[in-house]
Amino acid sequence: MTPRLRLQPEVVGVGMTSQRVRDRLVQRLREGGANGGIVDENVLNAVRLVPRHLFVDEALASRAYEDTALPIGHGQTISQPWVVARMTEAVLAVQPKKVLEIGTGSGYQAAILAALGLEVYTVERIGELLRQARKRFRTLGMNIRSKHDDGRIGWPEHGPYDAIVVTAAAPALVEALLDQLAVGGMLVAPVGGASAQSLLQLVRQPDGSIQEQTLAPVVFVPLLAGTLD
Repeated sequence: MTPRLRLQPEVVGVGMTSQRVRDRLVQRLREGGANGGIVDENVLNAVRLVPRHLFVDEALASRAYEDTALPIGHGQTISQPWVVARMTEAVLAVQPKKVLEIGTGSGYQAAILAALGLEVYTVERIGELLRQARKRFRTLGMNIRSKHDDGRIGWPEHGPYDAIVVTAAAPALVEALLDQLAVGGMLVAPVGGASAQSLLQLVRQPDGSIQEQTLAPVVFVPLLAGTLD
């Protein structure tokens, strides 16, 4: 599952968006912090390859390789790189082939998953964000299937999924998404309110039960109903 991505010269980046700066971010992720470092080298290589500066506004490009969340408009954010890497590392434990992402946002998490060679389906409720993400996928030559819809519904037509990654927080787990998880599959999602959220990892057992583990405290935007153009 070695990540491969052929970047055109115009998207490689220079200065504060260069490969050298991406390499420094990867080293910070490897060293980690209070919640531990990222150990999966395939995930680290995907972060090294995918140009995060393409997924933020040009005015924020110089901050793209900081390990922090950044605004992308419409009250949404591109997640902190450590969180993206940790969620990706978690789902790789079940060796998935087909992954559903809820909350496309900028498209960065989906791009990291696709760079690992996974079959990615992603759902976004805000039409303008999805249009921008699709342009980025095309620029990178990524065949990511996307849909403008209420993420709480998921995308049952293509299920079940080996892994589901939810990039917005709900007060409780969404049953419709759990129903689309294959036996042996893993769902990773932030759960909680605005003041306290935990990143949960859930694995569907052969008997249908769900095994749950808490990965880390996190802060995500809320998982909202409906769609916006």
